Amino acid sequence: MLSDQERTELDELRTHYQTARAASVTVMKFLQAGRGYLSDESMRDVADYLQLPLIDLEGLATFYNLLFRKPVGDRVILLCDSVSCWMCGYGHIRDHLKGRLGIGFGETTPDNRFTLLPMVCLGDCDHAPVMMVGQKLHGDLTPDKVDRVLLGAARDGGATEDV
Repeated sequence: MLSDQERTELDELRTHYQTARAASVTVMKFLQAGRGYLSDESMRDVADYLQLPLIDLEGLATFYNLLFRKPVGDRVILLCDSVSCWMCGYGHIRDHLKGRLGIGFGETTPDNRFTLLPMVCLGDCDHAPVMMVGQKLHGDLTPDKVDRVLLGAARDGGATEDV
């Protein structure tokens, strides 16, 4: 069930859209930001709030790769696996990240700090290989740069060094 504060904030967000369908992704992103992921309950809340069929919203939530239907860590790491990144050392960076974190794609570290996910393209091909931690993009990756980014993210919740 939506809290009074969530409902108030959603009502404000909703004013920027002509239809409920147009607002649906923004509403899901809002709830995910506050709740960490889109649980079944959250999806029912969105459907009830927007008066849209749950099945339609499920389709959107599974289509958009930045809407999470299961819990994720405090920081989501998106590793670009585009052709450019593959050509510029993606495999080495992928293996380093998996080894450093002790997890594979789609997994979360036991301390719930990081979730590692592949991303089709992060749109920064001239700085391949690239990853995003939270909302911050990091390119021209080497194992040392990856370690510095992870250290910054673990230390203060954000990757403090732009690499």
